[in-house]
This record gives sequence, C-alpha cells and structure tokens, in this order.
Amino acid sequence: MFKLTPFSTSPRKQDEFVDFYDVLDDFFNTSPFRSIKHDTFKIDVRDEDKFYAIEADLPGVKRDEVKVSYDDQTLSITVERKEEKDDKDSDSNYLHRERRVSSMKRMIHLPEVDPAKVKARLEEGVLKILAEKSAAQKTGYVIDVE
Repeated sequence: MFKLTPFSTSPRKQDEFVDFYDVLDDFFNTSPFRSIKHDTFKIDVRDEDKFYAIEADLPGVKRDEVKVSYDDQTLSITVERKEEKDDKDSDSNYLHRERRVSSMKRMIHLPEVDPAKVKARLEEGVLKILAEKSAAQKTGYVIDVE
C-alpha cells in the first residue's frame, strides 16, 4: 500500500496517530494505479440502456483546449493548455515569470458505440458526453465539442 506524505518526504514517527494515518492512506489510495500527485481530471461514466453518459470536470478549460475522439472501442478525452505571454506585460520589470504547458488525457473503454452519434458539450467547466450504443463499429473518429 502506498503511504500519504503530503508535506515531507521523511518517514513519520511511530506515535498515537498511526491508525489515523492508515485511515487517510486507505481513503486517498482507493486504487493502486492512481495517486494524488499524478492525478488528472475526474470523470463519471454511467451505463444507461441505450447510451453511455460521461461527465468530466474541466474547470477553467476552454472549448478549443479539449479534444474528444473514439477509436478501437476507446473514448479519449485530451486537454492541452498553454499559458501565453501577454505583449502588454513586456515592459514590466519581472524578476521571475513562468509559463505553463500542460496536457491531460483520460481513456475509457466503451464497447459498441457509434462514433457518428456521440455528442459532446462543454459548459460551466463540465464536459458532458452522450455516446449512443450501436453494433456498428467505426474507427478513428474525432467528435466536435460544442
């Protein structure tokens, strides 16, 4: 089991809080493949009768920074963000200034989906995807985000 050490890399002392730390470890490490340090955006997937409903939390993400695609029974949600330098700030006397480039990707196995009937909409920081089920399989399809 992985241990949660949020502020220090040094091992913690054995004391009366060991049981408390174990509860925290169990809570934050529900899966051995996910960790807080390397986590991405959160998604919910519901299997309805005739479609899959997916919701992804993407606060602060713009529509043109999101790409949704479907290939080989896998729905991919990719986010690529870049902070650009503003020209009006070039005259400022910065001692230190950073730019950030980040990308996140989640892949979901969704069998029997017709990619031509997948709808994606980003509103108020939540990406909502409805993927209609179908026996027809197509590959290499990019979905427009509304």
